[in-house]
Amino acid sequence: MAERKFFVGGNFKMNGTKASLDDIITNLNTVNCPVTDVVVAPPTLYLDYVINKITSQVQVASQNCYKVSKGAYTGEVSPAMLTDIGVNWVVLGHSERRHVFNETNELIGSKVKHALESGLSVIPCIGEKLDEREAGVTEQVVFEQMKFIKDNVEDWTKVVIAYEPVWAIGTGKTATPGQAQEIHEKLRKWLADNVSEAVAKSTRIIYGGSVNGGNCKELAKGKDIDGFLVGGASLKPEFLDIIKANA
Repeated sequence: MAERKFFVGGNFKMNGTKASLDDIITNLNTVNCPVTDVVVAPPTLYLDYVINKITSQVQVASQNCYKVSKGAYTGEVSPAMLTDIGVNWVVLGHSERRHVFNETNELIGSKVKHALESGLSVIPCIGEKLDEREAGVTEQVVFEQMKFIKDNVEDWTKVVIAYEPVWAIGTGKTATPGQAQEIHEKLRKWLADNVSEAVAKSTRIIYGGSVNGGNCKELAKGKDIDGFLVGGASLKPEFLDIIKANA
């Protein structure tokens, strides 16, 4: 079984102007880290702008897409539109989509299915809220979220799972390396038990939740942590340090 290649995604969220993106792109265009797959997700409005300016060493993702190819869905973007402009990846089920926009497990599963069928690679996100962790139901929550993803995936080579404890996103709080590794290990066992041993060994599971240049190297030491989905720090020069955390 080939070793899982380190993977770092940068989620810009609803941040950026052409001027600020130019600064980020200039920084990223200096990246030289062949041991890491790098993907960035700018706001939808700037996808084409970033694709046309960024080095081929960095792939571009959408932060979201809908579950059908076209229709009367004001404000939505379809996988067909994304592939048409050269987007390779999409982030789905991010905690903000779940808890701010009230997306259900069922909807996220439908999005995963259609995105994959449309030729996109997918970064589906899972994770528990603080009250769920404190209640001791973290595994129950993330395994239930995983079930709706699993039921909609045929080709696992096009999937990178992002575990992002909701209580650690944008809060400055980070799961300890031990906490992160524990859940990643349990997720990998879940894949082995519910999909296959081969999929469990080959599928990358990345961590998201206040990752920065100061904590990335320690987090990267976890044997089941295959990279990161980075929020705020992806807008800063330290993103290059995070990309190289496993180098």
